[in-house]
Amino acid sequence: MAAKKTPRPARAARTAKTAKTAKAAPKGALQNAWAQTLGALHNAQVEAEKQIHLLLKKNKLDAKDAAGVLDHLRARLDKERKGALKQLEAQAGKLQHRLDKERKAVSKLVDDAVRNALAAVNIPSREEVVTLSRKVDELSRKIDGMKRR
Repeated sequence: MAAKKTPRPARAARTAKTAKTAKAAPKGALQNAWAQTLGALHNAQVEAEKQIHLLLKKNKLDAKDAAGVLDHLRARLDKERKGALKQLEAQAGKLQHRLDKERKAVSKLVDDAVRNALAAVNIPSREEVVTLSRKVDELSRKIDGMKRR
């Protein structure tokens, strides 16, 4: 018994739907790339199913053969999708590491610029104030020790 056909949306409608999905995704570059990848995989799956249906019709194959081919195709696409996700996660991890490294470098540059600006107007830094306070305390103890003698 032949499988019941379900109406499929026109290609332009599917493409517009995929474009809307991509626009609705967050605007980050990785999210956009992932949305485009998923859209491309979906379009490839739809096109492959269409080609399989044409081949089945042309070669007069039965529904069991078609189901087997489609199951194999879906399994392969799922495997490819998982591989793409792993690659994306690895790239996101590398990007996060690089962002942390760059954030630390920028923070150091800002700290150095603030120190230089304070030094230019003769305002002591926190470290200088702490060092001077420690020296004053040491001198006070020495003076107190001399007074007791």
